[in-house]
Amino acid sequence: MTDLPRTQHIVASGLIAGVGLSVAYVSFTQEPAGAFVFPRLISSVFAVLAIWTFIKALLGRTKVGAGISGTEMRNMAPGLAIAIIYIFWAAKALGFYTATTLTFFILLTLYDPAPHGDARTWIKRVLITAGFMAVMYGLFALLLNVFTPKEIFS
Repeated sequence: MTDLPRTQHIVASGLIAGVGLSVAYVSFTQEPAGAFVFPRLISSVFAVLAIWTFIKALLGRTKVGAGISGTEMRNMAPGLAIAIIYIFWAAKALGFYTATTLTFFILLTLYDPAPHGDARTWIKRVLITAGFMAVMYGLFALLLNVFTPKEIFS
């Protein structure tokens, strides 16, 4: 049981390295090439760092803590489920901006410790979500000119 944190780190970093490599592969095989310059740059850096972390984990050269407890995993599970739904369905079916708005608001509501019975906290959540989406839109659509998944409410 004392080896659990190291095993968790190896598995987690291995999965992240796999995701990084697959995202890099997808970004380098899409057309038109000019539209994927930013995703190619980011995915390449992400993949290199993820592989580096995985190799360090395999060699036992990472500083690991106590690992993730069952309670922490149960706390993270709803957020992970929402993220999986967002990645594999919502972003394409609802469009990037609509799905991101809904996902961010749901996650903020789920993990915000403020009371759910107070109207002020709901207004705060809506304003935070609107600010976040304004930054996302400004970053992706205006500054970087990146293609995003488009469907309804794009």
